[in-house]
Amino acid sequence: MNTNRKIAIIAGALFIIADVATFTGDALIPALTGADYLIQLSAHADLVAAGALAKIVSAFASVGIAIAMYPVMKRANAGLALGSVVFRTLEAAFYMVGVVSLLALLKLSQQFAAAGVADHASLQAIGDSLVSVRLWAASLLGVFAFCVGSFMYNYLFFQSRLIPRWLSGFGIAAITSLTIACVLSLFSGNRITSYIPLAFPIFVQELVLAVWLIVKGFNPSVSVTKSGKMETNELLSAS
Repeated sequence: MNTNRKIAIIAGALFIIADVATFTGDALIPALTGADYLIQLSAHADLVAAGALAKIVSAFASVGIAIAMYPVMKRANAGLALGSVVFRTLEAAFYMVGVVSLLALLKLSQQFAAAGVADHASLQAIGDSLVSVRLWAASLLGVFAFCVGSFMYNYLFFQSRLIPRWLSGFGIAAITSLTIACVLSLFSGNRITSYIPLAFPIFVQELVLAVWLIVKGFNPSVSVTKSGKMETNELLSAS
């Protein structure tokens, strides 16, 4: 098995791990809405801890995708390949801020459950601030960083033909849809999950891409010229 094939399999597996971990974390963590969300967090502490762990896995898998693909993608455009690593690293950092905020909320919720009624108002105010930090960091800034990083390597995929253009083109369109969701969240003040229909296409594209990379790998007809540019073997032979 050559190096490119190994990279494709690793990247495909990381795509699946990142998506599964993300949705697992979302499913395990109680909604941070309503007047009693601190009580709900305290009552489901084990689920919250498991959800936080899933989010940590998602963060590391997300940046791992760009790092794993970098040796291949840099042959098409080193700047964009490095950019994808940088922005997916920023994405992971924002996700970790969200995890830290969530764990702080869990501790606060336990204090809230044990405190007297007189202390509830101040603890609730602190909790609301932590919820805002988590939503802006993980649900907006983290997703926006993902959009930029994902656009970069999908553009490189489209340019280099390392994967079928219908798949990378779908990725570009899907990430544009999610970017629109980020902008809508920013101007409306709502969390990005309010626009789930706009986020669904990139989820589908990443799953299809993951399966493609694991089963098919990168296009073996793509070669690197002496100038460092990627071309298909057919074009090279014609020249």
